[in-house]
Amino acid sequence: MGRGKLRIYLGAAPGVGKTYSMLSEAHRRVERGTDCVVAFVEHHSRPRTEVMLHGLEMMPRAEIAYRDTVFTEMDVDAVLARKPAVALVDELAHTNIPGSRNAKRWQDVEELLAAGIDVVSTVNIQHLESLGDVVESITGVRQRETVPDEVVRRADQIELVDMSPQALRRRMAHGNVYKPDKVDAALSNYFRPGNLTALRELALLWTADRVDEYLQEYRTEHRVSKIWGSRERIVVGLTGGPEGRTLIRRAVRLAEKGAGGEVLAVYISRSDGLTAASPKELAVQRTLVEDLGGTFHHIVGDDIPAGLLEFARGVNATQIVLGVSRRRSWQYAFSPGVSATVARESGPDLDVHIVTHDEAAKGRGLPAPRRAKLGRSRTIWGWLVGLAGPVLLTLLLSGALPDVGLANDVLLFLTLTVAAALLGGLRPALASAAFGSLLLNYYFTPPIHELTIADPKNVVALVIFVGVAISVASVVDLAARRTHQAARLRAEAETLSFLAGSVLRGETGLEALLERLRETFAMESVVLLERHEDTEPWTCVAAVGPGRPVGRPEDADVDMPVGDHLALALTGRVLPGEDRRVLGAFAAQAAVVLDRQRLVDEAEEARRIAEGNKIRTSLLAAVSHDLRTPLAGIKASVSSLRSDDVEWSEEDRAVLLEGIEEGADRLDHLVGNLLDVSRLETGTVTAVLRQTDLDEVVPMALVGVPDDGVELDIPETLPMVVVDRGLLERAVANIVENAVKYSPAGTPVLVAASAIADRVELRVVDRGPGVPDEAKDRIFGAFQRYGDAPRGAGVGLGLAVARGFVEAMGGTVTAEDTPGGGLTMTISLRMEDGAPPFHPDATTETT
Repeated sequence: MGRGKLRIYLGAAPGVGKTYSMLSEAHRRVERGTDCVVAFVEHHSRPRTEVMLHGLEMMPRAEIAYRDTVFTEMDVDAVLARKPAVALVDELAHTNIPGSRNAKRWQDVEELLAAGIDVVSTVNIQHLESLGDVVESITGVRQRETVPDEVVRRADQIELVDMSPQALRRRMAHGNVYKPDKVDAALSNYFRPGNLTALRELALLWTADRVDEYLQEYRTEHRVSKIWGSRERIVVGLTGGPEGRTLIRRAVRLAEKGAGGEVLAVYISRSDGLTAASPKELAVQRTLVEDLGGTFHHIVGDDIPAGLLEFARGVNATQIVLGVSRRRSWQYAFSPGVSATVARESGPDLDVHIVTHDEAAKGRGLPAPRRAKLGRSRTIWGWLVGLAGPVLLTLLLSGALPDVGLANDVLLFLTLTVAAALLGGLRPALASAAFGSLLLNYYFTPPIHELTIADPKNVVALVIFVGVAISVASVVDLAARRTHQAARLRAEAETLSFLAGSVLRGETGLEALLERLRETFAMESVVLLERHEDTEPWTCVAAVGPGRPVGRPEDADVDMPVGDHLALALTGRVLPGEDRRVLGAFAAQAAVVLDRQRLVDEAEEARRIAEGNKIRTSLLAAVSHDLRTPLAGIKASVSSLRSDDVEWSEEDRAVLLEGIEEGADRLDHLVGNLLDVSRLETGTVTAVLRQTDLDEVVPMALVGVPDDGVELDIPETLPMVVVDRGLLERAVANIVENAVKYSPAGTPVLVAASAIADRVELRVVDRGPGVPDEAKDRIFGAFQRYGDAPRGAGVGLGLAVARGFVEAMGGTVTAEDTPGGGLTMTISLRMEDGAPPFHPDATTETT
């Protein structure tokens, strides 16, 4: 019995039509004679989806009792016993009721697949586990029901159900997704156009990546080495020279000509140390390609054409963009160059564009600092001229040419030795001098064909010949070494200049600096280690690179101490001593950057302290004015009551006593808010979280508000929330008091609650003047009063206290416009863990 096939309909948001598409597929399979059953489908009272269930066999559900309520889940045993060919299972990321066979529905699906049953299921992009943080940052809602990405990736087929945000919002407005009483809240919260657009982009990108994986797997399984131009992928070969910017822009223009084009810039460095390219120029080109939407890749390889072609075929590229060589014309005598080699070996499936630029034929610049001093091709030519040249010259002088005399013979052999020195350096020249002197002695110096010299003058000639050859070779070798040193020093100077500039500008972060260090020396990983005392273990401050970070400097291939308690540890290869000078500069810069980051953190802490001082100053100002006002009223009323000059009636006494009570209440309220702000600023607010029903807390917060001033809509079937009851009551009371203060007379404030995903939202809606967008965050600051609120209206702490208390409980408070005018305050609270699914009549379905 084989494993069943899994097909998933993936959507960007609820309501795009995943379940409808799944049921349509089921009807098509039933018409073809396939044994297909509905194992579990939730239509959420959507008429069109409910109609699609007609004509399909539906499996009975398992009933599970939980907290005095009976819920239904998929009956896995019944489906296994029925053993259909295809089972429809909706909402793959659903969490089963406690007491079910499995904790998650995707685990139920795994059992069906293992039994050989094909499964068709649905899931939204926001329920993928790896995207939880991204979705929360977009929507402000944390998805509690998730499914591992690997479960979805293993699906045999993934079909994207797509819909534009505008069309989805129209569908919701028509009542095709949620009930009418839930539409306004959904459209103004989770289903905002920006949220839907971002979720749609996530779904499209995730699906595109999965398509790439499918394609790569197929090519690997079928050993397809030929490039398939499914979409334009353009590889830009960079040398680190200034022409790289021109090549990147040209590649981007080529990519823009087709839909979905992608640009990959690649720089290949030698595997033996510092690269010849300018680190500063490479940094500029990396920034340019990333700003234009491409990616930058740094790989190591000694054979540049082969490495470039291997990379291009590995990423399934369709085009390569290279620049015309910067070498001068005479340099082509030794090799055809990278561009010509890549073009020759690319094959018919990979187009190569060779782009002209201003640096063409101006010279290649510095050689690689660690390569052979004169280059491999020059060295080979030097040995050929130094060894083969004397043999050919001997044959020529012995046969074809007449006797030209020993002096001329010596000059001709000396010419070959000088040529060998110019091409190959010292060793080929020395070998040529030694070999040439033997040939001169044996073939051209009397007695002929003997290694003896009869005439002393000939000895002098041969000695001069050897001396001149050695001198010329030494001069050429010295020049080559000086050129090599100059190239290396220039590369080091450019690197040090980059470091100095980054220090002055304060641009380089610690991770970026370590990544620059890793690329400069072609290392696998770089770790910055720190310890406060000599006896303490090392701790990792920052690390970059795919290699495993080391725990101690001595465990690395290269370590560079920075002071007494800081060290750089590099893994990948052992660096020669001459590289430690630049490495030391990187280490010193890393220490400077680390200190600067800590100074920034200390400055931020100082800023918070200064902000606290500002709050205390404002507190004193509030005490000096706003607290004295009710005190003055109380004192005046008490003085009047104590006066013996006036005979107060019972009605007058009641009025004066009422004024005293109102003043005392105002004082109590103001002092309470001041103490709350002080606790929030000092971080001493500790929330005691427990499961609570909103309908028990919210009415308590409305005590003191006129009955006709608030309209309450808190369904009793809402899930419980995890809050501190006291803090929540204070927060709701402050927000409602603020809303009532600004609402027009005769217009009550609406306090309503609903559940969305794993959150419960409490909305306080008023019809007052509202608040401009630029002031919506500012009104939550301490001692802030919007508009022309009179001084006696309070010190402006209510909303600041409310937000502080809600955030202490893990919730959020946001302000937004009320449709038709006014302001809506939304308190978002965390639902209790393991809460059962909501009844569709009382909650908003989001799965």
